[in-house]
Amino acid sequence: MNVFDIIGPVMIGPSSSHTAGAVRIGRTGRMILGEAVSRADIGLAGSFAQTYRGHGTDRALIAGLLGMNSDDERIRDSFKLAEENLLTFSITEVKIPRAHPNTVRLHLFGASGKECALEGASIGGGNILIKSVNGMETEFSGEADTLIIAHQDMPGMIAHVTSLMADHGVNIGNFKLSRPHRGFQAVMTVEIDGALEAAVADGLAALAHIGSVVYLRANGGT
Repeated sequence: MNVFDIIGPVMIGPSSSHTAGAVRIGRTGRMILGEAVSRADIGLAGSFAQTYRGHGTDRALIAGLLGMNSDDERIRDSFKLAEENLLTFSITEVKIPRAHPNTVRLHLFGASGKECALEGASIGGGNILIKSVNGMETEFSGEADTLIIAHQDMPGMIAHVTSLMADHGVNIGNFKLSRPHRGFQAVMTVEIDGALEAAVADGLAALAHIGSVVYLRANGGT
């Protein structure tokens, strides 16, 4: 257990689960989209849906989508800042069976036409767990540098990816593969120890049958 787990995150209140975690989920969504968010469809489930106005979860999510961290004093003004940055959004309540009580679904659109979808949960103390990206099951916390690799499900794909990473001295801390149907689209979620050189991400993206590579830095960069 580290100090962060004991005292919680440096944050703007009132709640680490409903505010700090929500900011981190929104920020992660922005990083996965890879550009400024122009529109966000936000679906809140469980406790998030019941208490989001009082706890500021809605403002926290928008703050994250604008690129803020959980200790940013502008979080309380995020709606106004969203308007200034031409970010429009809708918030609805959704039912997600067996989901964590503090769960949100985001469908995000960028000015260039890019879009992405993700589902994440705020699991306490400002910590989060991203459960799906673009309909594919994932499981990462953002505490470690993470690669999200979309690819065609073909024999040898995992070996190609892990061999290239091993050749560059990259150590894998956690790995998950999601493939709803054999032979179609699949996603690898790879948490690594330390940072990744740009040449490694470029090399992965250049592999045959790789659709996209998103590199999420633990410190909030991409």
